[in-house]
Amino acid sequence: MRSRRSVLAVPGSNPRFLEKAQTLPVDEVFLDLEDSVAPLAKEEARGNIVAALREGDWSGKTRVVRVNDLTTQWTYRDVIEIVEGAGAYLDCLMLPKVQDPTEVVWLDTLLTQIEKTMGYEVGRIGIEAQIENARGLVNADAIAGSSERLETLVFGPADFMASINMRTLVVGEQPPGYVEGDAYHYILMRLLMAARMHDLQVIDGPYLQIKDVEGFRRVAQRAAALGFDGKWVLHPSQVDAANEVFSPSQEDYDHAELILEAYEYYTTVEKRGAVMLGDEMIDEASRKMALVVAAKGRAAGLGRTKRFTP
Repeated sequence: MRSRRSVLAVPGSNPRFLEKAQTLPVDEVFLDLEDSVAPLAKEEARGNIVAALREGDWSGKTRVVRVNDLTTQWTYRDVIEIVEGAGAYLDCLMLPKVQDPTEVVWLDTLLTQIEKTMGYEVGRIGIEAQIENARGLVNADAIAGSSERLETLVFGPADFMASINMRTLVVGEQPPGYVEGDAYHYILMRLLMAARMHDLQVIDGPYLQIKDVEGFRRVAQRAAALGFDGKWVLHPSQVDAANEVFSPSQEDYDHAELILEAYEYYTTVEKRGAVMLGDEMIDEASRKMALVVAAKGRAAGLGRTKRFTP
């Protein structure tokens, strides 16, 4: 799986932002043709994005383009022009406001046709499905299993909050009057279960109060604690917080690697299935949990500071 701790949104209509995004230490950049681009600027934005993908330096970043949703007149031209113009430089397309699995199937089919026409490897370009309303959440299981290309489910909080009439104007914060628990817990867990059922990643949406970095960190920690893989960032000030929150600590990473080393040694050399690592008993379940933390640490570029000695 790709590392997606920080997912930067960049308007395709702003060449300066497209250039700046290449310099930021984010895991993924999605170049946007949807909400951040005015209707009259969408055609020009396609050209900007193709040029940025072909000519820019996106080293170390997953390159994604968010097309318009299928209720609009722009979507099919978005896909055709972006993939024909820069498909070799593209990792995924993000489809917003997905409500039904047939929408992902439509995008999969169109991508296959373009790949065959252009001579690209069929199936290489992935799909990210953004869930932004009640119907999409109810259909999350079917959406998550709708295509072999699907890599992530993405929560779109602003449109979702509007779709269920949530009584707040602050995206990501608790609605006034909701004094116990977390109003977003069910939504996040529902997406998490659908994603994991099909071995997908799951990404939390944006926090719009871009000057409130501590607020961003607090909301990101909620998603990370549940098991989310990353979160959108809208401003450079949010990048470091996202990368930190969605990376394991050095202590946890070292511990995970020690568990993997110790379990490998004891099960293969001494042929035991449950053993002690210091004061901790480890077994097959421990190995599975350690694999998750170790994978996230490796993706984040962490290095080992401890080694296992039998």
